[in-house]
Amino acid sequence: MAHSDFARFPIRFDAAYRILSSALLLPPSDSFVEVEDDEVRVRMAWAFRARFRRSAVMSATEHQQKPLSRGVHGVAGRWLVNGSGGGIVNITLGPSQRGFVMGFPVRLRNLLVSVEDPIGLMATLTR
Repeated sequence: MAHSDFARFPIRFDAAYRILSSALLLPPSDSFVEVEDDEVRVRMAWAFRARFRRSAVMSATEHQQKPLSRGVHGVAGRWLVNGSGGGIVNITLGPSQRGFVMGFPVRLRNLLVSVEDPIGLMATLTR
């Protein structure tokens, strides 16, 4: 039997945003990055979801800048999905992939996502 590689990385939430996001029905319990053998899934409750092949991940690096905003923001294929200004991983995809923001399709070239274990996510995505 083949060994399945599965890891779940909760999206990191600052304490104040955890309260606000829960009021907006964006609970931390429904916000995560899941990595399996061949697939990556990213979800922030109803606001954002994406599913793409793991082979589309060109790189996964630590994002040095700390954004002031929280939530789901993006333009021109670059999307920020975060509950915190820290622990952000910049996932570069090639070719562009599809994500959904509030149910509407968007293009993903760079996905910046805040997670509880950024080092673990980077290592898992790039192995």
